[in-house]
Amino acid sequence: MQPTVRFIVLNNAETIRREMKKLYVDPAGIHIMEPKFQFITLKVSALPLKAALLLKQEMLARGGEAALPKEASMLTPEKVDILISGTKAHFISLTKKLKAQPFGLSRIAARIDTLMASKEQKKHNFKVGEHLLPLGERTIIMGILNVTPDSFADGGKYDRLDLALQHAQSMVEDGADIIDVGGESTRPGYQPISESEELSRVLPVIENIKKELDIPVSIDSYKAPVVKEALQAGADMVNDIWGLKADEEMGRVVSHFQVPVCLMHNRKVAVYQDLITDMLNDLWESIDIAHRSGIPAERLIIDPGIGFGKDLDGNLEVMNRLEEFQTLGLPILLGTSSKSMVGKTLNLPTEERAEGTAATVSLGIMKGADIVRVHDVKKMKRVADMTDAMVRR
Repeated sequence: MQPTVRFIVLNNAETIRREMKKLYVDPAGIHIMEPKFQFITLKVSALPLKAALLLKQEMLARGGEAALPKEASMLTPEKVDILISGTKAHFISLTKKLKAQPFGLSRIAARIDTLMASKEQKKHNFKVGEHLLPLGERTIIMGILNVTPDSFADGGKYDRLDLALQHAQSMVEDGADIIDVGGESTRPGYQPISESEELSRVLPVIENIKKELDIPVSIDSYKAPVVKEALQAGADMVNDIWGLKADEEMGRVVSHFQVPVCLMHNRKVAVYQDLITDMLNDLWESIDIAHRSGIPAERLIIDPGIGFGKDLDGNLEVMNRLEEFQTLGLPILLGTSSKSMVGKTLNLPTEERAEGTAATVSLGIMKGADIVRVHDVKKMKRVADMTDAMVRR
């Protein structure tokens, strides 16, 4: 056999260790060398210039790379963004040194350490009601149940109690892990409804699902009074499209009932200086609200909010860079099912977007999505299972 040279993808510690074991590398050597094979690039934003210059110096001294704006060399800006790149070993050495440095670099070191810890794929059980969902082991399927007359994909299909329950039963049989019940359409240009109207739609459905089916139920609402009554009726989780920002009582309600909450990214005006950086900052605000309300990190999920507060190009960019949301260190829920991103890209009506949705589900799982929120549970469960077989090895 002739010598060969090829590319190999070693994108996390697990794959690096696996390849070394194939070579029968000494176990002690694997432990030493694994951090040296894992390459990482981080962006630090709005860093004081003195701190940025010192950070660059320390990273270069360790054999890593650092990039600053040209104007930084002229010492003119107060704050700058910086890219730093190197192996995991470089970053371990870097943070040890930064913890003793001035200009706020000790805080940057702590944040880098947190990111390093969250980067490795971890399998754990996520508690929703009485159910333990195996995050990391497989993709969790959230089935959508809109009991509305005007939702964009299924408006009017399940707005009768009997039809809603039949559909919930069907989704359970098709492999749903959670059923997300919504009583108000939030499609673009939607008309808000009263709390009483929303409650009249969702409460009977939640109560009957909990009575008839053994599955966690999520309430899809941004109104604290609606969420409170839904949780009293048996809902196990909250899905808030405004990330606790629309109703100041929402955080306290979620905290009181000790349930998980999905914090979705949203904006009223889709104007950004840097899309992903701004989105992460928006989500950090939601996470801070949750923490101040007494909601621990282990009950938080984040959703980048495809189709909300973003144009088509922005939605596609989010999909392309979805793994960057792992920065937040929380499970990621992805909701792309039949949305306008698919329709506009493929120029297709809502009822013909299954293949486009499947592409987003598969790519999303590859890029770190833990939960997918879908209309067609049977088809998307198959897509998720096939993708899991390839990705979660």
